[in-house]
Amino acid sequence: MAARAYWQGQIRLALVSIPVEIYAATKSGASIAFRQIHEPSGKPINYEKVVTGIGPVDRDEIVKGYEVSKNNYVLLTDQEIEAVKIESKKTLELVQFVDAHEIDVLYFEKPYYVVPADDLAEDAFVVLREALRSKKKVALGQLSIRGREQLVSLKPCDRGIVMETLRYEDEVRGARSYFADIPDTTPDQELLDLAGTLIDKKSAPFDPGEFHDRYVDALKGLVEKKAKARGKTILEDADEPATKGGSNVIDLMAALKQSVGGKDKSAPTAKASATKPPATKAGARKPATKKRA
Repeated sequence: MAARAYWQGQIRLALVSIPVEIYAATKSGASIAFRQIHEPSGKPINYEKVVTGIGPVDRDEIVKGYEVSKNNYVLLTDQEIEAVKIESKKTLELVQFVDAHEIDVLYFEKPYYVVPADDLAEDAFVVLREALRSKKKVALGQLSIRGREQLVSLKPCDRGIVMETLRYEDEVRGARSYFADIPDTTPDQELLDLAGTLIDKKSAPFDPGEFHDRYVDALKGLVEKKAKARGKTILEDADEPATKGGSNVIDLMAALKQSVGGKDKSAPTAKASATKPPATKAGARKPATKKRA
């Protein structure tokens, strides 16, 4: 079955219009959803709309409300909300171009594939794609769809273009309040060199196929076993990570050296510290022993 287009329309750059189709680049097939079930009957549980002190209410008695203060709501009808929705347009106008690094990663929300709508649109589509690529720019515009206006960015991707919806400024929390207490210091150069060596050692090209959600895989396996067991309870044994006793204080230098395959010669071995007597200063007298009367 062919994928259904998320949006169909045209990208406009000044007097140039490019008919395009936009498709979702992600899918939710990896997630697992559960329903709440009434165990004695095996039937799914439904939810009723209930008002405290009144009980279940009819659907036609329900309106939307916005809480302006504690337990104080402004009530809005569907017609009033519908009246302020942005008209869905079939044109995505590119209004600004920025360097890709200027957009913080926190603003990116969801990716979509943009393709030319037909053969006639291909030439203009390719010109836009290659112009963005040569200038190393990202195009910005606002897309009106389903009553809302979304900020979006466009950038080249292989033979096509990727559109990403962006969060607005008031949707992103500032980082300063979270990072303010972290010291702004420069680590010891040897520590930085060791950490850099460890990064180089573990560096490799990104392959998304190498990573899997092990929790989802385990859930799918459990569901499959449960289905074959015809309702019997199945308890999976969880492998707990091994923990070592002793202090939680970490010698960062020793840990980094061990991670890159070296040894920290400055750290005494357990055997040496256990058998070697404590050193005494030269010329120090031994404490006198008292004679018994």
